[in-house]
Amino acid sequence: MAGDDTRSDERREADSHIIEVADYGVSPEPRPRNILSNPEHADPESQGYTFRDLLSFVIPFTVFVLVLVLLRVFVIGVYEIPSGSMEDTIQIGDRLVTNRLARPMNKLKRGDVIVFKDPAHWLAGTDNHGSDDLIKRLIGMPGDVVACKGNGSPVTVNGVAIDETVYIKPGTEPSNFAFKTKVSAGNVFVMGDNRANSADSRYHADDGNGGLVPMSDISGVAMLTIWPFSHFKVVKSYRDVFAAVPGVPKS
Repeated sequence: MAGDDTRSDERREADSHIIEVADYGVSPEPRPRNILSNPEHADPESQGYTFRDLLSFVIPFTVFVLVLVLLRVFVIGVYEIPSGSMEDTIQIGDRLVTNRLARPMNKLKRGDVIVFKDPAHWLAGTDNHGSDDLIKRLIGMPGDVVACKGNGSPVTVNGVAIDETVYIKPGTEPSNFAFKTKVSAGNVFVMGDNRANSADSRYHADDGNGGLVPMSDISGVAMLTIWPFSHFKVVKSYRDVFAAVPGVPKS
């Protein structure tokens, strides 16, 4: 039976060769079932967004929007400047950001640039571009006496002359006419930096409140001009201009 033994050896050698070739081309493990039929073993990248995925996006986005809204309502204000009354500090068309939290009397200071609601129809007969907001520099606090002799004379606060050259528009006088106002409780006295083109407290002495602005009408204190980008800057209060002014008016 030598022939049978020979054929058996050849068959075993052929089987061994087939197995050896199969090891290089086909995995000997059984083919897995369709993974989509069992979600527990499905590839996460092959599935769509789940409700949990949606919540993980919506919740942070909602919180972000809510924070922005709260900041906009209670902390910051954004305004577009329609007039040149505050040149050269603020230009026509500038976008301005204000700090609403600085409205209380104990946080307002002389020199602050404030935005306020039209206190007594100051904008009547003017092109207010659909807004009743004004912007001026705070010169006098409650109890102050603000005055000027006109004709190039400096403005005085409580009898002390202030040097306003750091912010009033070059070529303009502190006031081209004389005035004197005692600031009553709960009010402030304001003037524009462009004194030749600013209908401010000086011009409204007969408005029923002596040309003063009620603190309750103040919307905020200017912080930044943010647009156009070339005008981006901090809006300075220049409080040092008023450093020598006493808190109590001189008799």
